[in-house]
Amino acid sequence: MNSKKVTYILIAVIIVLLIVFVILKWPKEKKEEISEYIPEQEITESQARQTLVTLYYCNSETGELLPEARLIDAKELIQNPYKTLVELLIAGPKNEKVKANIPQGTIVNSAELQGDMVILDLSKEFISGVKLGEEEEKKIINSIVNTLVELTEVNSVKILIDGEGNREFEDGAINFKEPFTKETI
Repeated sequence: MNSKKVTYILIAVIIVLLIVFVILKWPKEKKEEISEYIPEQEITESQARQTLVTLYYCNSETGELLPEARLIDAKELIQNPYKTLVELLIAGPKNEKVKANIPQGTIVNSAELQGDMVILDLSKEFISGVKLGEEEEKKIINSIVNTLVELTEVNSVKILIDGEGNREFEDGAINFKEPFTKETI
């Protein structure tokens, strides 16, 4: 035999031996070990009930509206989510970079959903002495509207003052004759 044939046969034998070795030594598919997950700390009932809401406040520096995410107990939203959200707005932000813009002393008399519109009845403190100009007053309205329309069932907000619908801020820049939507103000 010539040396070329011997070399080819030797290479073929080595390849076959490598293939056999790889097949025999190749790790078999490992079975996934299933073990029970044990949390390091149990979740309390109040933690399990928490939900995230978005409230809109004015940036202290730029004046633009910014969302503030707030984790609250979902039980707070069961009775009247619309009233609760506006009361949270009135109470003010947790973040120091934003500020509340709803006039102090404002009380939510009622808030109810009719169709896809929230009828929001606020106390007279909402408009008394408020002469901030159209831009600042729009921010107050947008703060309320943007917060409430975060809820999927809400598309607009009608603002009443002590039960009356045709009211306005004292400077007359914005009136409450028509409902507000995210796009209209």
